[in-house]
Amino acid sequence: MVKKMMYNWKYWWRSLHNHNYFIIKLGVSVLLVGLAFRILYTRSTGFSPISDNPFLENAQISPPPVLPLISQENTDGFPPEEDAGKCNVFIGDWIPYQGEPIYTNESCGFIEDHQNCMKNGRPDTGYLHWRWNPHGCKLARFDPDRFLESMRNKSWALIGDSISRNHIQSLLCILSATEKAVEVYHDEGYKSRRWIFPTYNFTISVIWSPLLAKASIFEDMNGVSTSEIELHLDIIDMNWTKQFQSLDYMIISSGKWFVKNAIYYENSKILGCHNCPKRNFTELGFNFAYRKVLHNVFDYITRSNHKGMIFFRTSTPDHFENGEWFSGGSCRRTVPAKEGDFGLSDVNKVLREVELEEFEKASAKASQNGVNLKLFDVSPLSLLRPDGHPGPYRFFQPFAKDKNAKVINDCLHWCLPGPIDSWNDLLMDMVFNN
Repeated sequence: MVKKMMYNWKYWWRSLHNHNYFIIKLGVSVLLVGLAFRILYTRSTGFSPISDNPFLENAQISPPPVLPLISQENTDGFPPEEDAGKCNVFIGDWIPYQGEPIYTNESCGFIEDHQNCMKNGRPDTGYLHWRWNPHGCKLARFDPDRFLESMRNKSWALIGDSISRNHIQSLLCILSATEKAVEVYHDEGYKSRRWIFPTYNFTISVIWSPLLAKASIFEDMNGVSTSEIELHLDIIDMNWTKQFQSLDYMIISSGKWFVKNAIYYENSKILGCHNCPKRNFTELGFNFAYRKVLHNVFDYITRSNHKGMIFFRTSTPDHFENGEWFSGGSCRRTVPAKEGDFGLSDVNKVLREVELEEFEKASAKASQNGVNLKLFDVSPLSLLRPDGHPGPYRFFQPFAKDKNAKVINDCLHWCLPGPIDSWNDLLMDMVFNN
């Protein structure tokens, strides 16, 4: 299945490369990706203000290899349904659901303000009443009692950027329907944190590592950069590797931060950069760096002899329409999209190509070495939920004083409760049924 996704991707890449306007097209699309806006955390929700500004500027990509021509269909790299296998939980559609969410903004104190759509005044609630329905599969709803009981004396970690943080808040809210988590650790910036469920001696952490490799990041609390990221492509980030062997389960992800301006190092020497026109460095492209880092991350994992379960989560799409965050882009839809309504942006396609190709190679090595590595491919189902983002309701009551106020929209992160809660249904299925 993953291999077929690779082939569809490779055709897209070659087809697009054959057009003279490719670089212009990609450059314009990247400027409109708009993945950046600062994410502030407040103590009222238990999260301190921290910076997370994945601003994509002038993204460059390294030249693609010569690849064989194949079918032009399915250019987003998603597996055709007939090839997805009898029970691929990531292929399906969203169906109406009349039940209520397991939690609300009133019952859960782990929701960060910018994703607290109910509190912030979002008027519609229809986005809460859909469930992911895999084709040919029965997907049970997440059962916090069963999950916690099975995780006695175990440890989990979600490793990555602000989407991992968004996800762990969802998971904490659902699990707290059974027992409220108690925080036992946070770093100075409240970026990496750990909680315990005392009755079960179950710990769950979020580990901040947006690039998965050693990096110096020069951003203030507002996400404003004073210099390019200094990224060491050949050194895995110790922030997560030092905890790796002590974890029973983990979800690793990255992607968006690689499109930021960066200088790349290898063997402590400058190798090149991404979008550094004022410097006399070789432009290598963000996909070059992402592929290098993922290769090294997967090599570390497959050689680790780890005896737990490791998920690699694919990057998630945004849903800006009619512009981007800086140009009036918004996400005003109130129902899920139909298949074909949205396609991945050019940048997200490149990220996905790298992820799937590197995972395919790593998966074979992991299997040979007895390492339990799984693909947590939330991209297809997430692409169909343009209605699930905070939009203007990342701010509290944004139209209270002026119904026509111009407000920056968040069309990348997810409302809580919201569609991201369904990721936990998929996670439980993969843990218990695979």
